[in-house]
Order: sequence, then C-alpha cells, then structure tokens
Amino acid sequence: GAEPTTSEFTVIMHGPKLKTIEGIVMAADSARSFSPLEKFGQNFLEKLIGIEVPHKLLERVTFVDTPGIIENRKQQERGYPFNDVCQWFIDRADLIFVVFDPTKLDVGLELEMLFRQLKGRESQIRIILNKADSLATQELMRVYGALFWSLAPLINVTEPPRVYVSSFWPHDYQPETHRDLFLKEEISLLEDLNQVIENRMENKIAFIRQHAIRVRIHALLVDRYLQTYKDKMTFFSDGELVFRDIVEDPDRFYIFKSILAKTNVSKFDLPNREAYKDFFGINPITSFKLLSQQCSYMGGCFLEKIEKAITRELPDLLGSIGLGKKP
Repeated sequence: GAEPTTSEFTVIMHGPKLKTIEGIVMAADSARSFSPLEKFGQNFLEKLIGIEVPHKLLERVTFVDTPGIIENRKQQERGYPFNDVCQWFIDRADLIFVVFDPTKLDVGLELEMLFRQLKGRESQIRIILNKADSLATQELMRVYGALFWSLAPLINVTEPPRVYVSSFWPHDYQPETHRDLFLKEEISLLEDLNQVIENRMENKIAFIRQHAIRVRIHALLVDRYLQTYKDKMTFFSDGELVFRDIVEDPDRFYIFKSILAKTNVSKFDLPNREAYKDFFGINPITSFKLLSQQCSYMGGCFLEKIEKAITRELPDLLGSIGLGKKP
C-alpha cells in the first residue's frame, strides 16, 4: 500500500507460551539465528520484534511480517537500510507473500526496488489481495485487473504468481459478499503453504543449484572479460581506455557469444550486458584472476567444483531425498 500499516519487522515463531521479545535481545541471543542482523544498526533493532506463540504450525515454519511500503517519503527517513534488511530475509525465505490493500495499489520506487530484489525468486512469490469483502463484485474485478496491470512490468515471467483474493483475518466476511470463494481461497493458501513446508528441502536444493548456475555464468563472463582485456593490452596501451571499449561493446569482442559455446549454458540465463558496466565500475577488472590460475594440485579448480555440484552432486542429493519420501 501507499502507507505502511506497521513500522516494525515482526518475527512470529514457536514458543512454549505467548511472549514478546525485543530485537536487541533476539540479535544478542546466540541460540537464535538473528545475530547477523546487528550489522544493520541499533535503529533497525529497535524496529525488530519477536513474538513467540505456542501453535503447532509454528513448529514447522516462522513468519516475518515486514513494514508496509512507503511511496511518498525518502527511504532514508526509516533510519536504517530497509532494502538491505529485506534482502537478508528474502535470502532465507521459502515463500514470499506480497500483500495488497484494494484501496492502495500504488506502485512507486520502493515497491519497484523490492521486486528487483525478488528477481529470480518469482516461483516463491504469492500475491495476496486482502480485504476483498470490502468491495462489491464489479469493483473487486476492477481492482483485481488493476493489480495485474500494475505488477506486470515488475514481474517479467511467463507464468505470473498466484493471487489469493480474500479477507485474511479472524472475523466473519461482510454480508452479501463472495464468502464461498473467499473461504476456498483461504484453504488454497493454507494448502500452498503446507506444500512448500513439505517440499522445503527439495526447494532449497533446487534454489542452491539455480544460484550455482548463475555463479558459474558470472565467473565465466568475468573470466572472458579479463582474458579479452589481457589479449588487447600492449606495453603502450592505456588500460582504462582498452577496457572501456570492451565493456561498452562486449558483442564486438564476442564476450557473451563465447559463453554460449560452453556446455550447460542457456542464452536465457545470460545476465544483462548493462549490468556489467555497473559491476566493473565498482570492481576493477585488474582485481580479478583468470579461472585457470585458480586451480591447485590438492584443491582442484574452482570452476570444476561448481560444475560438479551442478551436474552431479546437487541432482544426486535431490534424487536421494525424493527416494526417501516414497512409501
């Protein structure tokens, strides 16, 4: 929505009794997994709250409720790096719910940034159109269409995320609304959540493999940029000008085409060429070593280890888990 409904990150987890825990306590407790959050500063920890609830579902899953999206203020006014904190939780999430209020479908810079952070995790996203019983049928259809229209530029995938339409709270629906539909949507959402919990390990392994494929492609691209740079450099060359030519027009030097000649590389997995202008603007090409120089007699080669994990180790691990689940 356009305005946040809460200003805290609320972690709902299992505990023997109903209990609220301050963020500074959560981060200081070595028995919990939240100590890395200290790096985001004390201002953030003051906005972090834990709630322990003795519910059976929470023995298997932990929920994190984030602050609402702010579209009419500068991000710095939060007092902590909001998107960095979101990324920390995104990297550890099995399922990501993006909740919309039907009266607040604004798409601004902060929401756009959030969906950029979710790129590559589209299969984990679920859209929730909440408070649906507050709208008449025609208005609900209009809002549903407007939501898809707003999100289409942000989620560039063939199959859009599942959208659940209901009023997700413990009270009864408003009279003369689609209560049967809303109830079925709530049941479907719980079934979806249960399925993700059941397949958590398989999903995690599949995501690790997907990430390993991206790391491999990135390593091959950086290696190709570096090798081209070394090939073009002479004693009298200006290194900065030489590399600028390469990074400005990588197709002239067959940077990306050469990667497609490798096995197990799809053209659909290649990153945006423009992204490497920014990447090398922060990471000088001279700070890298060729992949061929990152091998040792005892440890083997960095790239070979990644390829072994992608083609053999992770698929074998996934297969063994699948066999273990069979009756």
